[in-house]
Order: sequence, then C-alpha cells, then structure tokens
Amino acid sequence: MDGNTALSTAPFRDARYAPRRLDVERRADGSLVLANPTPVDGRYTTTLDALVRWSAEAPDRVWLAERAGDGWRTVDYATALTQVSALAGGLKGLGLKRGDCLLILARNTVDHALICYAAMALGVAVAPVSPQYGLAGADLSRLAYACGVLSPDAVYADDAAAFAGALEADFLKGLPVVASANARPTDIVFTDLLASAPTAFVAQPDDTAKLLLTSGSTGRPKAVIGLHRNIAFNAAQIAACFDDPDPPVVVNAAPWSHSLGANAILHMVLHRGGTLYIDAGQPTPGRFAETVRNLNEVSPTYHNMVPAGWALFASALEADEALARTFFKRVRVLQYGGASIAQSIIDRVQAVAIATIGERVTFATGYGSTETGPTACNIHWLNGRGGMIGLPVPGTAVKLVPTAEKFEIRVKGPQVSPGYLGEPGLSAEAFDEEGFYRLGDAARAIDPSDPEAGLMFDGRLVENFKLASGTFVAAGALRVTAVSAIGGAVSDAVVCGEGQEGVGLMLFLDPGFNARHPDPAEVRAVIRAGLEKMNAAARGGGGRIWRALILDGAPDAASGELTDKGYINQAMARDRRPAELARLFAETPDDGVMAF
Repeated sequence: MDGNTALSTAPFRDARYAPRRLDVERRADGSLVLANPTPVDGRYTTTLDALVRWSAEAPDRVWLAERAGDGWRTVDYATALTQVSALAGGLKGLGLKRGDCLLILARNTVDHALICYAAMALGVAVAPVSPQYGLAGADLSRLAYACGVLSPDAVYADDAAAFAGALEADFLKGLPVVASANARPTDIVFTDLLASAPTAFVAQPDDTAKLLLTSGSTGRPKAVIGLHRNIAFNAAQIAACFDDPDPPVVVNAAPWSHSLGANAILHMVLHRGGTLYIDAGQPTPGRFAETVRNLNEVSPTYHNMVPAGWALFASALEADEALARTFFKRVRVLQYGGASIAQSIIDRVQAVAIATIGERVTFATGYGSTETGPTACNIHWLNGRGGMIGLPVPGTAVKLVPTAEKFEIRVKGPQVSPGYLGEPGLSAEAFDEEGFYRLGDAARAIDPSDPEAGLMFDGRLVENFKLASGTFVAAGALRVTAVSAIGGAVSDAVVCGEGQEGVGLMLFLDPGFNARHPDPAEVRAVIRAGLEKMNAAARGGGGRIWRALILDGAPDAASGELTDKGYINQAMARDRRPAELARLFAETPDDGVMAF
C-alpha cells in the first residue's frame, strides 16, 4: 500500500461524533462571531454530581487505576463515593469549611483524586500546584509566591519526604498536613483520614471548586477561579460533541495542576462514567518508557498527549507491532494539546494505524486556557490535519476581532471563569464590553467563505515580534511550520529574532530519529533540506528562516523551560541561552550555525 495515497484515502474509524452545528454572525467592523447551538445536558451542576450518579448506576466499574508493582491499584465508583465521603468527614473534622483552600503538593495518584473531590464536596477550593514548585532542589520562591496568592488553610502531600523542604518552610508552617506516604509525626496520615465518619456533600454550583495557577509565562502567576458549575458544564460540553453512550477508557499523564489534566481529562472521565489509568510517564526520552509500558497493557478508547509525547510514541509504534495492535484495538479519537503539532507526526501515527487496522483514526485537539475551563473550541469531526483549533464547543461563542494584522480570538460561555482570586481589577480587564474573555491569542478561519471548515491558531499576540526591517513574525505558527518541514529530525524549535535581520531557530533534536540516524552530518542535511524547502515556499521575510542552530541536550524541566505539560516555554528557553543566541545572530556565524 502506498503510504502517501493511503494517508489521504484510507477510511476513518467511526469516532462517534455528534453532527457539527454552527451559527455565524458577520459584523460591519469585520468581526466574526461563531456560536455552537448544540444542546448541552446540564444535569450536573457540581463536580460531585457525576460521582453520585455512577456510584449508583455502575458501582463496580473502575473509575481510577494506578500502578502497583507489576499490576494496578483500582478504585471502583462505589468505593470512590464511600472514600470521598469519609475523607470529606475527616477534612471537616480538621476545621475545613466552605470558602477555605486545600493546597495540594502531589503527583497524579488515586489518593490525590479522592482527597481533591472530598475537599470540593465541602465547598473547599482545591489548589493543586505543579510538583516542580515543591520537590527537593526547587526554587521555593515560586511556591512561596503561590501561597501568598492562595492563602491555603491546609496541605495535602502524596509524599511528605519528597516535599519536606516545602512543608517545613515558613509560608506553610503551622498548617495541618495530610500525607499519603512518609508522614511526619505531626502530619495526619491519609489512611487514618479514610477512617473518619462520612459527611454529606454540601457544595453548591457557585462555590469555588478549584484554584489553578496560570503559567506566568507572560507575567506573574494568577489563581484562576473555577466554579463547580464552570467545571461541570465544560465536561458536559465535551460530552455533547459525541453521540457515544459508552464510557471512555483513558491512559493519561497530564498533570492535575493544569486544567487540561484536571478538568478535560480527570473530570471528563468522571462525567462520562469512564475509567482513567493514571500514567506516571512523561513526554521525555528518560520517562516515556513508562507510558509505553502502560499502553502495552491497556487499550484506550481515547488518547490525549502533548505533541512531544506523540513524537516519541510515533517512534515506539513504528518499532513495535504488538504495541500498535494493542493501542489501535479500540481507540476512536486521538488528541493533542498544550501546543501545535507537526503534520509529519500525525502522518507517521496514521501510517501505523493504516498498516495495523486498515483505517485512520481521527486526530483532534482542543483550544482554550485555564480561564476557559479549559475547552472553548475543539475538533469534533473526522480529521487528519494538524494546526487547527476546531470550532466552538456546544453552548460557546467565539469572536474574532480585527487587531492590527491578525484576528484576536475571544470566548464567551458558561465554562468561562469569573476571574482571578483577589484581583478584581485584572478580572474586569480580562473581559470585553460584551462579556467575551480575551485570551491574548490570534486565530483565523481556514476558509473565510466557509467558517464551518474550522479555525486555525495564528499565534500568541504577545509572542509575535518584528524584525529590524519592521517585518512581522508570527512566532507560534512559524515554529509549527518549521518543525513540520524538518519532518521528524527535531522535537521542537525556539523561534528568535526580535530586532534582528532575520528569523533564527534554536533546535532540539528528536532522540528517536537520531537513534536511527546517528551520523550528525546526515541529520544536519535533513534539517537543512527541510528548511530550504520551507523557505522556498514562504511568502515574505517573516516566514523565512535566516539562521538555525542545533542545541545540545534536551529542554530542562527542572528550570521550568520544559513545562510539566511537556511543551517549551519559549521566552525562558531564549533567556537561558544568551551564548547560543549570540552565536545564532553573530555578524560572522561559526560553522555550527546554518545560514540560509
């Protein structure tokens, strides 16, 4: 079978999508308003309602599973409800009440999920922060700042020893601490809390369920308020994109300190009565083997990873037919998030799918931010193309507003946060006069004459820059185009060139590709050929690459350069490499710099 032909002609496996619906309003000022009128089932108004339902309707179905040696520790829906009720009683006994905050220092675990829902059942807001903030060796100033914003009333840690330095810091001193492992003498042991008398759930739709920190990549971190009704309704919006009565089975590692993992994965699975296998792997060469191990055992019906994970998984699928058979056995939707994905990665995965099951599997993505629930748009139709952000999810409207050379995208819907904790001014500024939330991103219609074809991400407005000539550079879109053009030799790129003569790229090599092609000269030739082809097709200097430099090693997760969602913080990557930037834009570049 010819690969290129099959990628465009092979049938898609049924994704069980509901029909696509869209209302379009074109305004005199050039703005475009797109709204999805699909009805949404609003039966759940708090984050606990789904747990109550499924504990009654499917008591023996597994909700959560995590590794326990060579097997899995599992918790079914009936057991989960019993344990959440007991934990809520224990937290109430510690004095926690509606309006308080539980700080969570933990990786994704069953205990983490149970105590999270127990706190929310009391109307207590949970604030899971990135484990990177508090693990040994971390710069605790980030956690100290976060605690200043959140004002926590208690702390949960999955491992008190792992977070010992943070738990002993002045900014957490005196707070009650619940620990699942290695509890100190003054801590409350998680299993002891499980023995508490159960208590009734008192959460209300307008109670704060979660406080999630923004990344702070464009300013100081803020605590985004997620009401129970915001989170519950966003899960219902995602469910309304499908005509699928079966509960999903998911293997996922997205951290619950971010809205993708916490809401679009963990709570979406609960909303639909599904099963979540918690993956302790990470989308890095040293940690991805755990993800492959899990996917060798569990056949998901839906799978979501960041693009860096898909790049590593494409190599694993190509090398292991047994893995491919297990993975493609029943998966209906493949999804990426956190960043845009190169088309070459999608094509590699599809080629394995066709060879394994004779069908393609639709590739989707969601779009939004912590403030939008997170999902404001997604692809809810059969698709094999990268770079899109889809269309509004049911019950949501987006507005594209002309801004300089771009269209700013704004969002309105019941899943959108009311704002930021303790920041009424910033909260008010985040919305326009019609109540649309301003994301700071640009988007455009793929086909301006046919908005139903979908929207494309067109870069972060704050990340875009101009060259010395005044030429505008859409950094986000250019990064995706460059990585795709190179075709698998690199895992990611950092776009540089503010005030320079031309655009420069700092490139991270793809470990899998380079293991198969160990000759550095061959890899360099592949990169040069891809970028030359890209430049030949570019329109204008802002879309051409002037210089490129291959970096040693991988992005550094400890510094925050590689976020725990698996994508690169572009600004930090540039700031951490002044010497490489100087080489990239030197008047006379050295032999390591590719010039075009």
